[in-house]
Amino acid sequence: MIDWALGVVSGKHDGWKGAAVFTVEVEQHGQMRALAYLAEVGQPEVGDKVLLNITTVVKGLGTGGLAMMVANLGQLPETQSGPGHLVKARYTPTQTMVLGVDDQESPHHEVLADADSIGGMPVVVADLHSSLPAILAGIRLVNPGLTVAYVMADGGALPAAFSRTAATLREQGWLANVITTGQSYGGDLEAVTIHTGLLAARHIVRADIAIIAQGPGNLGTGTRWGFSGVAAGEALNAAAVLNGQPIGCLRLSGADPRLRHQGLSHHSITAYGRVLNRPATLALPDLSGSGIDEDLRIQVEQQVADLVGGAAHLGVATVSCAGGLAALEQTPVRLSTMGRGLSDDPIAFLAAMAAGRLAADQLQDAPRDESP
Repeated sequence: MIDWALGVVSGKHDGWKGAAVFTVEVEQHGQMRALAYLAEVGQPEVGDKVLLNITTVVKGLGTGGLAMMVANLGQLPETQSGPGHLVKARYTPTQTMVLGVDDQESPHHEVLADADSIGGMPVVVADLHSSLPAILAGIRLVNPGLTVAYVMADGGALPAAFSRTAATLREQGWLANVITTGQSYGGDLEAVTIHTGLLAARHIVRADIAIIAQGPGNLGTGTRWGFSGVAAGEALNAAAVLNGQPIGCLRLSGADPRLRHQGLSHHSITAYGRVLNRPATLALPDLSGSGIDEDLRIQVEQQVADLVGGAAHLGVATVSCAGGLAALEQTPVRLSTMGRGLSDDPIAFLAAMAAGRLAADQLQDAPRDESP
């Protein structure tokens, strides 16, 4: 199940909040890059002997070609026990105990104890983590002063520190807060469920808009139901239950070689058409005049019409793409989805931009309920 290796740290590449990449010399494998979560393994130094999990490297999976540093055998990290009893990554060797917003020891517990509404807050849900900066670009195109929280689901990476994208967006002020939910951990705030994550976004962060997406590293098997993005439908249900304004970000592509992801991905069709069962709005980018191939535009519009026509709970809003490409070019992180950048697959990012823009537009005329 796990490919283990021992190695010696020979250099450091770079780092960001909570994580750093090191060069490690591994016998029989040569030199490889290894990602270390600093809260878990401390601060490795050149010459330190380390234990690595190299499974994804051996399998050639799309995790950036990185091994994972499990332990620094030369020195233990400092003990960091503190308040809180929420255990995340439960019953794994690196399970971590955190203070959740909904924990009895939390200063926010009283606020969340009976909280049951997010008061009409728009909630954008996306299948892929790579949609996050594009959604934010759409929001900022309408109003760069809005407060936005990222509610991280646990379908992909569990440590928030794995996402250099989220760390940079947080540093640049594009995100006000990262809230890790379920088994994911390491955000500015921790929550047990998507529901309490949304309530925290609304009542603690005072966010105008929340974005829900899994961390990097989505899982898919090429089957109708075997993909981690199924949870996007469940997240929209949570937003609706809590009196939010649920907005589905469509997963679109004009460059994916896999038939099931061409135009409108089957992930969106299953998550929004079958899993989601409460009213929600899908953001359809108006691609006329956007430079997108006309046949692709017609294909997407027909696929979305078929989806909405077969699901009474779904509505669709056509969103202008005017200024969208220029906004996407200004994101503080490199846009990339499934290895393709903005110029390779612009429709993927325009779809996410449109979802963010729709969320910001909804705030223009709709006052929110401020009560818990």
